[in-house]
Amino acid sequence: MEEFEIDIEAENKEIRKRYRALLRACKPTLQRGDKQEIRRAFDLALESHKDMRRKSGEPYIYHPIAVAQIAAEEIGLGTTSIVCALLHDVVEDTAITLQEIEAQFGKKVARIIDGLTKISGIFDPNSSMQAENFRKMLLTLADDVRVILIKLADRLHNMRTMEFMARHKQLKIASETSYLYAPLAHRLGLYAIKSELEDLSMKYTDPDTYKFIARKLNEKKAEREKFVADFIEPVKTILEEQGIKAQVFGRPKSIYSIWNKMRKKSIPFEEVYDLFAIRIIIDTPTEREKTECWKVYSIVTDLYRPNPDRLRDWVSSPKGNGYESLHTTVMGPRGQWVEVQIRTKRMNEIAEKGFAAHWKYKESNSDSGLDQWIQKVRNLLSSPEQNAMDFVDDFKMNLFSDEIFIFTPKGTLVQLPNGATALDFAFEIHSDIGATCIGAKVNHKLVPLSHPLQNGDQVEIITSSKQTPKEDWLNFVVTAKAKSKIRSSLKEEKRRVAEDGKEILERKLKSLKITYNTDNINKIANYFKYPSSQELFYNVAKGVIDIKNLRDYAESEKTNTPGQSHFSSHVSGLVEKINKKEVDTILIGDDYQQVDYTLAPCCNPIPGDDIFGFLTVNDGIKIHRTSCPNASKLMASYGYRILKAKWASSQPNIAFLTGLRIVGIDDVGLINKITNVISREYNVNIRSLSITSNEGIFEGNIMVFVNHIEQLEDLMKTLKQISGITGITRYEADN
Repeated sequence: MEEFEIDIEAENKEIRKRYRALLRACKPTLQRGDKQEIRRAFDLALESHKDMRRKSGEPYIYHPIAVAQIAAEEIGLGTTSIVCALLHDVVEDTAITLQEIEAQFGKKVARIIDGLTKISGIFDPNSSMQAENFRKMLLTLADDVRVILIKLADRLHNMRTMEFMARHKQLKIASETSYLYAPLAHRLGLYAIKSELEDLSMKYTDPDTYKFIARKLNEKKAEREKFVADFIEPVKTILEEQGIKAQVFGRPKSIYSIWNKMRKKSIPFEEVYDLFAIRIIIDTPTEREKTECWKVYSIVTDLYRPNPDRLRDWVSSPKGNGYESLHTTVMGPRGQWVEVQIRTKRMNEIAEKGFAAHWKYKESNSDSGLDQWIQKVRNLLSSPEQNAMDFVDDFKMNLFSDEIFIFTPKGTLVQLPNGATALDFAFEIHSDIGATCIGAKVNHKLVPLSHPLQNGDQVEIITSSKQTPKEDWLNFVVTAKAKSKIRSSLKEEKRRVAEDGKEILERKLKSLKITYNTDNINKIANYFKYPSSQELFYNVAKGVIDIKNLRDYAESEKTNTPGQSHFSSHVSGLVEKINKKEVDTILIGDDYQQVDYTLAPCCNPIPGDDIFGFLTVNDGIKIHRTSCPNASKLMASYGYRILKAKWASSQPNIAFLTGLRIVGIDDVGLINKITNVISREYNVNIRSLSITSNEGIFEGNIMVFVNHIEQLEDLMKTLKQISGITGITRYEADN
């Protein structure tokens, strides 16, 4: 074990310095007696963690102080939360009990710490119950939102200090952060924390792209600052002339959001124009906020021409998480689109500190969007029969969506996620209305259930007592509530059909002289590759499996030698050493054995890519890139099935499939030039080539076989030099 040189005196001095910084951060919310309360919590945490150290070798107490500081400074939480943040690991990691905490600090603090202790093991890499635990975490959210806010502060500090952890742990923690914690921060209105969590996750899951964008941003920093200064100058002048007190500044976009744009639009870094946003923060009394925001909007759009499709008014209709702001995109002085965000000091505090600031400004009796959202979480959680993974997926989908506002025939406003359909609206009104919905009238015009709604639509639902939920409804509803209700109805229907199938199967097996028992039912289900006996019964009832299929099964059983079975053995049996004659290219597991694997088609890894193994239930081990679009979900939801993997040091000369997306100006002979470079210059085989040309714009998807990442990068560089090609990116899925 690595020895650390410890200077106790210097450490104690540093602890005192950090504690004083924490008190300064708490100052705005401190009331009489609060300082003493924080001091008692600090003393208890210091004493409890005195013999503990972090992976970096630092005293453990640095961590609770940092979490408390984030809670105070970046989220704006009060004394109770600061006390809980200081003590958040005490019950779990030391001999102090919850009862002792309650005796010293009261019921409220004990309850929050109990919530934090319960959810601390949520993403234990050895636990197969991660999704179930996430549901438990949300129960604490519905109970006391401070539990989640402190958990976010804890996660943020861990992400900021993750460089001392083992690589596989970094990957797991970063994946679950981008998959669940960043969307939670977004939903609770903590935009700064959400952006930082996404950036830090990317730093570990896709370090090369992260460093590349960070370097590019740094290179252009001076040029960008000059552009921002030139843009802001005339705006400031007019604001001062009109007596409007405001701060105006440029704010760079996060690395993750820039990468997202590059990936979605298949464009290089140079073509991402909105690398920053201009923010105007007005100092004005509450009653004049709306008027002043629109006045500033008028000043900006008089100076610079706005894009009419890019106006977002969250001042008149705030987002569900309390966010209020006016966004417009205008044409800057150098022919470049610039996003401008206009908001007041109060709105800015809500945007920066989310939930905590929202409470501070909330009128005592108003039922805010956040309260409604937490109520929705409670309702979702009350559906116990829902599969935990479906729940996490549905919930996550609803975390990130922007809202649209829909009106009922009587003019009541209903908030739904962007992309919601008429059927989502029906379920939002009432579960029974959704279940019996046969159509809808949108703005007095008849539309099908799958009709996507637009902001401001007025919707009337048409129902019929004969209607029941259908399987294909799941393909177009987007709200968690609708999905959950449809699934439980279908499950009930399926169970009824399966009961009939069970009786039919029993009769058929009797005629084939096969004993009806659990063992045989399992064998038959596995023979037909059904995951459960219910699935088998259901397909028998539906006529998918008839007497002929069952005879085939009976024949195969006779020809099977003892020990042979169609039964797919459980996950643990999948990792077996194999004797391969050829050289293996990937080594897997903690001791890097040569085991059987396949390359995942969703991301087509090639030598040189950062990779991991995922243990599937039926297809053995699949190898994914760590930057694969499915990686964060797999790592966050099934951490216990993730295996370490690395490319063997001596690579055999094997070709690997990967995809290239090429965009350019259509020109005679362009395809010929591209295929010449690939086949002749690089001697690379093309597996498939699909080209579309639309109004002079050429788009091509090419699947090629390469030996390693360097060869691919070199090929992309050469293709980029062909006249007419404007962009080339590697794309993930072979579809």
